[in-house]
Amino acid sequence: MVVVVQRVSRASVVVEGREVSRIGRGLLLLVGIAEGDGEGQVAGMARQVSRMRVFPDGSGKLSLPLAEVGGEALAVSQFTLLGDFAKGNRPSFHAAARPEVARPLFDAFLRALGAELGKPVASGVFGADMRVSLENDGPVTFVLEG
Repeated sequence: MVVVVQRVSRASVVVEGREVSRIGRGLLLLVGIAEGDGEGQVAGMARQVSRMRVFPDGSGKLSLPLAEVGGEALAVSQFTLLGDFAKGNRPSFHAAARPEVARPLFDAFLRALGAELGKPVASGVFGADMRVSLENDGPVTFVLEG
């Protein structure tokens, strides 16, 4: 599982010309589910994301988690995070979980993160062609693998 965590001032997702999700200050999460990932793994990743201290305190030090600043989360499934260019210029996605496996795990991640944060997590539309807009705050971006 790979999650790209971006601290944002705002973010939104548009599908077929219609906005399906929008958040203000918070975290945009690009989520790649790998072959072999399971519910325990996604629950652990949700716990890690919820506890990341990536927001500044009064002195500007990154020491506050998302819930403490009243932020929101927007998760977007992105199998391309598992792309592999080892054999040339065209990516191979053999490491990515098949959609029938990835979708329930992505949904489990949304539920687990929502439970950790105590509020629902906004999301894109699984498998759709999406337009993701964001205003990166910082910029502050992390890549989590697990």
